[in-house]
Amino acid sequence: MTPRSFRSLVVAAAALAPLLTLAQTATASGLHPWEVPTPRLKADAYFTNLKDGDQIETPYVLKFGLSGGWGLAPVAKPSSGKAGHHHLLVNRDLPLNFKEALPFNDQYIHFGGGQMETVLTFEPGTYTLRMLLANQQHLPHFVYSKPARITVTKKNPSDPKSLQTAGISLMLPPGEVRAPFRVQFHASKLNVARLDQQLPDTGHFKLQVTSTSGSGNADLNYTNGQTEVHLSPPPGTYRLQLLWVDNITGRTDVIEPATAQVQVVGR
Repeated sequence: MTPRSFRSLVVAAAALAPLLTLAQTATASGLHPWEVPTPRLKADAYFTNLKDGDQIETPYVLKFGLSGGWGLAPVAKPSSGKAGHHHLLVNRDLPLNFKEALPFNDQYIHFGGGQMETVLTFEPGTYTLRMLLANQQHLPHFVYSKPARITVTKKNPSDPKSLQTAGISLMLPPGEVRAPFRVQFHASKLNVARLDQQLPDTGHFKLQVTSTSGSGNADLNYTNGQTEVHLSPPPGTYRLQLLWVDNITGRTDVIEPATAQVQVVGR
């Protein structure tokens, strides 16, 4: 090997070192190189379309989110790891004892099937709402939302059932984004579950990220029931396609995919 060839090899190795380190870190954590942990490693159950101080009319489709790498797991079969199901607390504070199961009544509404939304049918008035995640035994996790104090200004005669249609959607920050950025998934009238639970009539999300500027692709399968991800790809334009994967058949053609495009301008 000539001195020039040796120097070229050293330069090439130095250029590859950061990429190799990133790949090794991603492999060790189980994440793709473009996936990053939730900022501040914070885990929350939250509302995606409601905030403190909002005024709404009912019936109203209320949508839920879940962060921190946690996933949804219906109560029909045991689950392990960072998993649980949503609860909507109505005019209730967080429980004082997280070692006691949550009750079943109009103030503690359970979504044990892995649902990501519900239809509110409240009468006009003021309400305080909060999300809380719990396990199969309905014992709370320390994963919850801040209280949202809302006002229902009117109750309309609409049929609540007419407001929901089976489907999935993507939520992204508006306009150009800097990495890392959050991608939220949503399922309407569908039940999210861990793949290893093998429950009929459930599914999980799969996100395909395709660079239109030659930066590569990512095929991300959220088999643990996750409903969001933080991404940090190189600057460029990306096409995102969200698929619904049936947990029994593996089919992805039953529910229409959701698509979006995002322009990443820097990290």
